[in-house]
Amino acid sequence: MDMEITFAGGKKVNANFKGHVHKTDQPLSSGGENSAPSPYELFLASIGTCAGIYVKSFCDQRNLPTENIKLIQSLEYSAETKLPSKISIEIKLPVDFPEKYKEALVNVAELCAVKRTIANPPVFEIKTVTI
Repeated sequence: MDMEITFAGGKKVNANFKGHVHKTDQPLSSGGENSAPSPYELFLASIGTCAGIYVKSFCDQRNLPTENIKLIQSLEYSAETKLPSKISIEIKLPVDFPEKYKEALVNVAELCAVKRTIANPPVFEIKTVTI
């Protein structure tokens, strides 16, 4: 499964995958136009939205309303590496959410493929080819 990365002018870099174009740009402070999320922001958003779709699907299967459910993702950074050392996701539920499903929501959020990929990182190989 291939993803094509293309340059769209300035600091814009797009990923073309499965019929979708995922646009990125850099913030103004990094020479971009801030016209789209940065690649790193998309990466971070993919963690929370992945957990979110698992929570949404769980609720949908049980006919539980989701309009008042929110996931809040928080980051703690390492002073040494400047990279996240802890990513926390808090599932905010309405007061009338059934108690019997609360632990299950945590369990399904843990199934997120993005989280599992980070926890079990792939081998990276970067090379050049002449076209």
